[in-house]
Amino acid sequence: MKRGLLIVISGPSGVGKGTVLKEFINDPELKLAYSVSMTTRAMRPGEVDGVNYYYVTREEFERARDNGELLESAEFVGNYYGTPLKSVEKLRNEGKNVLLEIEVEGCRQVCEKVPEAVTIYIVPPSMEELERRIRGRSTEPEEIVQQRLAKAARELTMVGHYKYVVCNDDVKLAADIIRVIIKRHMELDT
Repeated sequence: MKRGLLIVISGPSGVGKGTVLKEFINDPELKLAYSVSMTTRAMRPGEVDGVNYYYVTREEFERARDNGELLESAEFVGNYYGTPLKSVEKLRNEGKNVLLEIEVEGCRQVCEKVPEAVTIYIVPPSMEELERRIRGRSTEPEEIVQQRLAKAARELTMVGHYKYVVCNDDVKLAADIIRVIIKRHMELDT
């Protein structure tokens, strides 16, 4: 059985990564498996442990990180985020193309360990539109909104580190572009 691809999707908070992913995550041709990340942040309304994230304590996270059990990890606004290595390897060995939705720093760590990873950065059509989307969530205090906007501005300078950059001005078009990128890499990997 052919080993699956490792696909990294990044982009600033509020760019619509989750919305774009929903458009193609269940496409059977892509053989995708979504990697569930681990986090210490509190669950948001509607989120489910083990589906959106594995919600853990700081101590549990630090133990996993220190034991080399994470493919990547990062801290943002006081919370840890990371990708459990064991589950990624298991899925790839089953021939599934594993999709990671992670931060820029996490992508850098993944690329050091898995240089053949397919890296895609989703950008907003403008910073004004990104701010509108973040504020439209109405889930976070102003201080966090400002931190997310500042982080987005810094991250947008890092797009050159990704193999592909896709603008999410139209969700279906962005999803179709990413679908083509994945299919092409599946063909190249044969």
